[in-house]
Amino acid sequence: MAAANATSQTLRLPSQSSLALSSKLPLSSAFSVSLRPHNPRRSLVVFVSSSLDAKPTVLVAEKLGEAGLTLLKDFANVDCSYNLTPEELCTKISLCDALIVRSGTKVSREVFESSGGRLKVVGRAGVGIDNVDLAAATEHGCLVVNAPTANTVAAAEHGIALLAGMARNVAQADASIKAGKWERSKYVGVSLVGKTLAVMGFGKVGTEVARRAKGLGMKVIAHDPYAPADRAHAIGVELVSFEEAIATADFISLHMPLTPATNKMLNDETFAKMKKGVRIVNVARGGVIDEDALVRALDSGIVAQAALDVFTVEPPSKDSKLVMHELVTATPHLGASTMEAQEGVAIEIAEAVVGALKGELASTAVNAPMVSSEVLTELKPFVDLAEKLGRLAVQLVAGGSGVKTVKVTYASARAPDDLDTRLLRAMITKGLIEPISSVFVNLVNADFTAKQRGLRITEERVILDGSPENPLEFIQVQIANVESRFASAISDSGEVTVEGRVKDGVPHLTKVGSFEVDVSLEGSIILCRQVDQPGMIGKVGSILGEENVNVSFMSVGRIAPRKQAVMAIGVDEQPRKESLQRIGDIPAVEEFVFLKL
Repeated sequence: MAAANATSQTLRLPSQSSLALSSKLPLSSAFSVSLRPHNPRRSLVVFVSSSLDAKPTVLVAEKLGEAGLTLLKDFANVDCSYNLTPEELCTKISLCDALIVRSGTKVSREVFESSGGRLKVVGRAGVGIDNVDLAAATEHGCLVVNAPTANTVAAAEHGIALLAGMARNVAQADASIKAGKWERSKYVGVSLVGKTLAVMGFGKVGTEVARRAKGLGMKVIAHDPYAPADRAHAIGVELVSFEEAIATADFISLHMPLTPATNKMLNDETFAKMKKGVRIVNVARGGVIDEDALVRALDSGIVAQAALDVFTVEPPSKDSKLVMHELVTATPHLGASTMEAQEGVAIEIAEAVVGALKGELASTAVNAPMVSSEVLTELKPFVDLAEKLGRLAVQLVAGGSGVKTVKVTYASARAPDDLDTRLLRAMITKGLIEPISSVFVNLVNADFTAKQRGLRITEERVILDGSPENPLEFIQVQIANVESRFASAISDSGEVTVEGRVKDGVPHLTKVGSFEVDVSLEGSIILCRQVDQPGMIGKVGSILGEENVNVSFMSVGRIAPRKQAVMAIGVDEQPRKESLQRIGDIPAVEEFVFLKL
């Protein structure tokens, strides 16, 4: 058997071996390290060095806690210049090795171009990096690091403060009494004890909110596809599906990142499924709520109150209907604004920047690390395949199932030492995590990110006979101990399974569960399990054609003639829900799922 010939060691995360991606690889500060392909747009490097005869210079463009400044000054020359205009920043940056900003300074492509290649590290004192042009940073060989952990307790405390203040109408009663009124009967609140709180996003902040809510006597449920059930159970929290969470909660606290999958996740449709009189707290990202839909839900009584620290546009307009609504408590993005959190962020970002200037690979890096151009060129199509297989696999997992165990199998004719899978593993991790996370996963932080989410990834090599000219024959991704949105994706061994190959430089999906298919991984995919009978391709194609959805590829894998089959359809556009339902209503179609790439 081929599997028996696999001689490489299975890697388990987090690995402490020399290949561990979260380990620090020191580089002497006396040397520049620059591996640049001829095409600068494909430069995936970390250019970290300091001069032999001078300290590096760090420009701090926004206020930073004294403890962080002290750490920086012990290693570098520190220039604290606040409130710089874009032009002033571009002028100064050519004299700096590192730049530290908060959310108020835009680090644009012009900044990187103006640095003349000297800027090696950008540190974002906080979590979000929306104000940093990551693509430009990567192209110019500049590492970007952030400080994702120091704000956790502060954000959780603010969430609880909004929760309790909203329940007891604190803000409205305060405004009333300051206006000379005494309206005790108008501001009767609700108790938290015995109420159900749904924590949407059970990461660091969500977990801390849950702990505190339990202490207030609330029943806490949570929805997060990556949260390990044992971690949730350890603090008395039940993991449920998204639909169950919003349908049963008295209070909903949002802690998910803003991604394409979570953008306007709370909308007219989801509000309609909620318990009448639900109360909502958001200290995460403004865009996860459709703000116009929330106003309608408040007006109709579906949502009794909302307490918001974040908004789609910040600051919101002065005449914002949402902010001015009498049932809304609003604060100006104060989640991280405690003295302790500010000092913690300062220390965390200072340590990350100093480490990067010393040549250490930072676990909080958010852009591409150092990769040789030769490896990148050879593995490029397989890198794309790896990420897309990860994205497909995680979308096939049913809501409420915690993704904890993933097995990746590489089939190759090469000897294990001739195939470096670190980049592939990182891209599979990226595909698994990024669709529902704000984390940017790459070779630097992949293992660290997986560990933080309780995601255990093992690798297996299958040695094949044949020419080692091509690095890989196929990649298989399996997720164990989960339910699937598409039952046919469960293989005979019980895992959600997807497998792919590269054909003529293009990634292809070649297996779903136990069904062989062949569809190009471009655009998006519709999977249908059906009874194998004449006319099925025509029926599905006609529905998509009527909706002006272009079909790029179609493949059918079957067990035997006239038995069950799986149809894989590549589409260039996302069909409307009504179109997908029409496909599902075809009598011979037993199940279907739409998957975004």
